[in-house]
Amino acid sequence: MSIFYDERVDGVLPDVDKAALLEELRRVLPDVEVLSDAEDLKPYECDGLSAYRATPLLVILPETIDQVQTLLRLCHARQVPVVARGAGTGLSGGAMPLEKGVLLVMARFKRVLSVDPDARVARLEPGVRNLAISEAAAPYGLYYAPDPSSQIACSIGGNVAENAGGVHCLKYGLTVHNVMKVDMLTIEGERMTLGSDALDSPGFDLLALYTGSEGMLGVAVEITVKLLPKPQMAKVLLASFDDVDKAGRAVGDIIAAGIIPGGLEMMDNLSIRAAEDFIHAGYPVDAEAILLCELDGAEADVHADCERVSHIVRAAGATDVRQARDEAERQRFWAGRKNAFPAVGRISPDYYCMDGTIPRRELPKVLKGIAALSEKHGLRVANVFHAGDGNMHPLILFDANLPGEMERAEALGGEILELCVAVGGSITGEHGVGREKINQMCAQFNSDELEMFHAVKAAFDPDRLLNPGKNIPSLHRCAEFGAMHVHHGKLPFPELDRF
Repeated sequence: MSIFYDERVDGVLPDVDKAALLEELRRVLPDVEVLSDAEDLKPYECDGLSAYRATPLLVILPETIDQVQTLLRLCHARQVPVVARGAGTGLSGGAMPLEKGVLLVMARFKRVLSVDPDARVARLEPGVRNLAISEAAAPYGLYYAPDPSSQIACSIGGNVAENAGGVHCLKYGLTVHNVMKVDMLTIEGERMTLGSDALDSPGFDLLALYTGSEGMLGVAVEITVKLLPKPQMAKVLLASFDDVDKAGRAVGDIIAAGIIPGGLEMMDNLSIRAAEDFIHAGYPVDAEAILLCELDGAEADVHADCERVSHIVRAAGATDVRQARDEAERQRFWAGRKNAFPAVGRISPDYYCMDGTIPRRELPKVLKGIAALSEKHGLRVANVFHAGDGNMHPLILFDANLPGEMERAEALGGEILELCVAVGGSITGEHGVGREKINQMCAQFNSDELEMFHAVKAAFDPDRLLNPGKNIPSLHRCAEFGAMHVHHGKLPFPELDRF
């Protein structure tokens, strides 16, 4: 048995005296809003992954760092678990609360503290919306590059916690590549600064460790991000294909030619039709797949790259290639892609959004594998990809009102993630592990690796009070689910070996 087997790791928590905790909170934090009634707690029972729900013991909505420090110190002294939550747009159950824990909501920390156009940085509170960063930087000709599809609502604190990406992450990187400094609080209420205002900082790279740690190591209270100059020009090509496999191969051909697009996205026919019906972006609804390729930079370079990409995708089998005629059409092309998730929600009572990453060369094989798994489980799958960096988002369509369909969707999702691992990829790209993929962590990592992850967690939070039961499974859990394996390049489903 692992020395890290612990009831908190597996989500079994000791009872908390709610009345006594509430009384003490109101005594030490008289000016902080505390929600305790059932009807007030209900809106906080899940994040964007609504399939998993739990009603928190209490919800706390602080407005100052001192208040957060006081709360954390109290919870640490009383051994009460804490889950931090931002805008609640996460898709892996990472911000799902605990019935025997406190939900710390950071949504009221929404000030842009400063924008320095000379240094090209912005200082932010964690509740600032992703899109609001670019809006604040726009008067200086700057913007913040990572742009998740939920950027109109998601907050920078959550982006850091999950290492969010977006359609432009191929060229400009994930959150980890665009954050310079994070001020965080430990579970004991101690304030730490990770990273610096300089390009480098001494010691271990704790900033990279913290980014993507899913609220397990600390609570971010201030974030400094890089800002970039707006490109001189940006053009989007829409390439249509009569075969998904051809589109997948075209992605590799573009990158192999030495071209790094600002964004390179792929959608299959089901997602194309859904997005076009919803947004009217001008997508070809008879295409089996489309690629959206954005090229940005200096005007001469963009024109030359557009010519090269057009030639490459035609050689790969594109039946049609269109360039957005103007900025309005460029925005419509991207609006269709960024609204693919809600668009699919209009054609199915429910859908389950997956998030895995694969090597680009394996894209055709994995697409065929997903089609085979879709047929096996009897559920439709709409495929949307950050194709350039191999981050895929299969959307599994189901009806939770039909007995067994939710379970089938979960099983299909798990097998898709194991397929990603089998071809040398990962079970996540930007959504995180959270509650959703904790079993698939057992397929991704071996026992030594998992013990190391637990050791890192214990270095920051030895009592396992921050977001327990998420992200890292215990070895006991992996043994129970019979999933302590790594496929070493062999597909987990023999019938898929032919691909």
